[in-house]
Amino acid sequence: MTKEMNLQKIEKKIQMACRTSKRKATDIKLIAVTKTIDALEMEELYQLGLRDFGENRTDSFLAKTAFLAAKKDITWHFIGTLQTRKVKDILTKIDYLHSLDRLSLAKEIEKRATTKIKCFLEINISGEEKKHGFTKEAAIQFVKTFSFQHIEIVGLMAMAPFTQDQKELHQVFRDLKQVQLEIEALKLPHVPCHELSMGMTNDYPIAIEEGATSIRIGRALVND
Repeated sequence: MTKEMNLQKIEKKIQMACRTSKRKATDIKLIAVTKTIDALEMEELYQLGLRDFGENRTDSFLAKTAFLAAKKDITWHFIGTLQTRKVKDILTKIDYLHSLDRLSLAKEIEKRATTKIKCFLEINISGEEKKHGFTKEAAIQFVKTFSFQHIEIVGLMAMAPFTQDQKELHQVFRDLKQVQLEIEALKLPHVPCHELSMGMTNDYPIAIEEGATSIRIGRALVND
């Protein structure tokens, strides 16, 4: 299938999930995860109307932002684990960081930033040892003691377990939604926490049904 056909298929699934959950498809941001394609193929996605692009490695991110620098309407999302020493390299080029997963990273961003950086707090909602992120309890403690002036916590991000068990996936995403609502209700300065970045190729319709506002799609979009 072509990328255009892939995109049409994804958009239909988004619409179906939105009908099921009585949501609007326009409320869902589709982030094209482009780690497996080059900048020329990204330009192809751009021509199809996509404007949100996500990368998970700093070297690829820097190369692609440079190649597509003339496309001023692109929104750049960094979605991978960010090494503290790499913060200075990408901070002025990202629109959203989806992987604020530890206090030391927040401190480095605060040290380097000159403008407000929009971040998703990464939550290890499934409790898997190999996953990064705050526990629910640690996340709530983090925001309650939040003192950063250059960081805005716009929402939460998580990756679900790799499973075909739809009941389990619904529960994981539902749990993340509950944490988001708890933090949002605190009405803390610099922590609006209105958004949810969750759902990838294997599970994005379920994530939408459970409240995702951003979905991160790679394989389903770019594979021929």
